[in-house]
Amino acid sequence: MSQNTEKLRRKYMDNPPEGMTSEDIRCISEDDLLDMDYFLNEDDLLDDETGMEGFYIF
Repeated sequence: MSQNTEKLRRKYMDNPPEGMTSEDIRCISEDDLLDMDYFLNEDDLLDDETGMEGFYIF
């Protein structure tokens, strides 16, 4: 397991998302952990693009 994934696992074990326990986080696969982190922080990725000026196609 990579060092970054281990840090991420510890982060969620210390403060598990709603509906999960530290034991759940300990047992999930590395891929599932990364997927969970992506979906929990998906809005943060979109915030960087808010208010950008330019040409938009709707």
